[in-house]
Amino acid sequence: MTRTRALGVPGWVFLPAALGVAFVLLPLAAIVAKVDWSHFGELITSESSKDALVLSLKTSSACTALCLLIGVPMALVLARTEFRGQGLVRALVLLPLVLPPVVGGLALLYTFGRNGLLGHTLEVLNIRIAFSTVAVVLAQTFVALPFLVVSLEGALRTAGQRYEAVAASLGARPTTVFRRITLPMVMPGLLAGAILSFARALGEFGATITFAGSLQGVTRTLPLEIYLQRETDPDAAVALALLLVVVAAVVIAVARPERVRA
Repeated sequence: MTRTRALGVPGWVFLPAALGVAFVLLPLAAIVAKVDWSHFGELITSESSKDALVLSLKTSSACTALCLLIGVPMALVLARTEFRGQGLVRALVLLPLVLPPVVGGLALLYTFGRNGLLGHTLEVLNIRIAFSTVAVVLAQTFVALPFLVVSLEGALRTAGQRYEAVAASLGARPTTVFRRITLPMVMPGLLAGAILSFARALGEFGATITFAGSLQGVTRTLPLEIYLQRETDPDAAVALALLLVVVAAVVIAVARPERVRA
């Protein structure tokens, strides 16, 4: 079945919409045009490039899992409960969306660093987080978590509570209601939030370099590798930038929520 043009859409909106699409696509096209295709394979398969890509995929996956572990309960509490100061809590949870990532990195460093709020105690226990792979995951989670919370909280509020109320009235326990009713009902929103979190983690730079540094194979993710290559080998930087764009596009195209609803 073909889709028809939406009723009530003014004709004039197509021009600014097209300009918006061009604004997004033209820089991407410029990257494609700048790539040295004769050496593309060599540029993206160097040891440092492969290490950076593998590390980015691993840490972004770990970040997404961590976002799901703590973000789903956060969204559920914000959407299904009412308590004093709830608006303030929501604002603080969403604060990383508007903070410069480097500020987030500094905040994490002053929390988990050697002389940080918790880092000093962890150092006594011989647990070092800053400038490690764990630090990369935490930095990515700090900036990516709000994307999952926003998506899932919106889905929960849109879905309402009538089915959950019926299940509860029939004697179902809260955990059973959550597992059998709530989660399946908001699964598209949950997947959308997880995808956004993964994509945000994949492109994270500022918080990572501030909190985790840039050590090949340990903390140097693909965005950091692109930044470093920009100074020494611009062709490699452009090739890796295109690789990052392709990976992100594939993730979104394969796992977009429309596929779930279909």
